[in-house]
Amino acid sequence: MTPIVSIIMGSTSDMPVMEKAMQFLNDQKIPFEVNALSAHRTPDAVEDFARSAEGRGIRVIIAAAGMAAALPGVIAASTTLPVIGVPIKGMLDGLDAMLSIIQMPPGIPVATVGVNGAMNAAILAMEMLALTDNDIAARLKDYKAGLGAKIEKANRELAEVRYDFKCN
Repeated sequence: MTPIVSIIMGSTSDMPVMEKAMQFLNDQKIPFEVNALSAHRTPDAVEDFARSAEGRGIRVIIAAAGMAAALPGVIAASTTLPVIGVPIKGMLDGLDAMLSIIQMPPGIPVATVGVNGAMNAAILAMEMLALTDNDIAARLKDYKAGLGAKIEKANRELAEVRYDFKCN
């Protein structure tokens, strides 16, 4: 099996956040790989990774980083593949990481999800892949339909909750 999504993080300390993306991709049967490389501590390895990703079959990269959060931008500078940045909560509740990832110069875009938004990054990657893969598109439609069904079920259950002054 060849991975089509690559999850890369600046440190394995990002694993607790990024596991949500891994689990989602796994549940959706989307082949992925996971690596820990640092834009500051292993810059040559990051560039090699980014430059070789497309040739290895990768179609979307999800890059997580905290604090200075250079990793997604460094990767985006070295590939034409779409890069989704996940700011990791740390200093300043992740605002510093989010701003570092969002504020990219013209020509080097990084799609950015919310702080610790690994699940949304995986969903966005699936949406990108669904543009050219009918099987993934069908699974995405099923997933999205399931979201609505969960809310409808929760609303029905909420209707059963009783209080003296609750009117519905």
